[in-house]
Amino acid sequence: MYIAIAGNIGSGKTTLTQILTERYRAKAYLEEVDNPYIGDFYEDMNRWSFNLQICFLGNRIRQTMEMLADQEHPVIFQDRTIYEDAHIFADNLHEMGLMTSRDIETYMKIFGLVTTLIPKPDLLIYLKASVPTLIRQIRKRGREYEMNIDEAYLKRLNDKYNHWIENIYEGDVLVIDKDREDFVEDPSVLEKICARLDALDTNRG
Repeated sequence: MYIAIAGNIGSGKTTLTQILTERYRAKAYLEEVDNPYIGDFYEDMNRWSFNLQICFLGNRIRQTMEMLADQEHPVIFQDRTIYEDAHIFADNLHEMGLMTSRDIETYMKIFGLVTTLIPKPDLLIYLKASVPTLIRQIRKRGREYEMNIDEAYLKRLNDKYNHWIENIYEGDVLVIDKDREDFVEDPSVLEKICARLDALDTNRG
């Protein structure tokens, strides 16, 4: 069973991934945050956007290959998907004028090739959160390179996420509204998520 957890910066993807991985004794594939371009990107998005996104895409391709080769774990949780890299982050940078049309075309050709070779998640859990919730979470975790993220940038990403979920992504989705459903503070939210996963596993069996 392949479960992917999607959401904007600061939405709680890694926390939920870790909670579910422990509960199901599963394998977690976490998003790599040590991209060598990320600090430069937040200082000069126009100069470093293509480098950042290609590096993330390469990391995601390698991670996906590892997932496909994993024969030891019947349940796998992935923190952020390759689809978000393309449809949310790269596309947003292009729309903002921070990635050239030539660069986005090159990027999407690579993305398109890779996604013909990999399976879609059995379930995508989308952590939907307003900008104030995202900002609160970002400040709480205290990553230095994220401290100056522009709120308008987060709002654009949120709009992209909602459009992607509602109009582009083709697959089974569970939406968790982080403004009202805090799976850390409210055990019933976590149980709701697990009930969906258990039903999915039963149907597969």
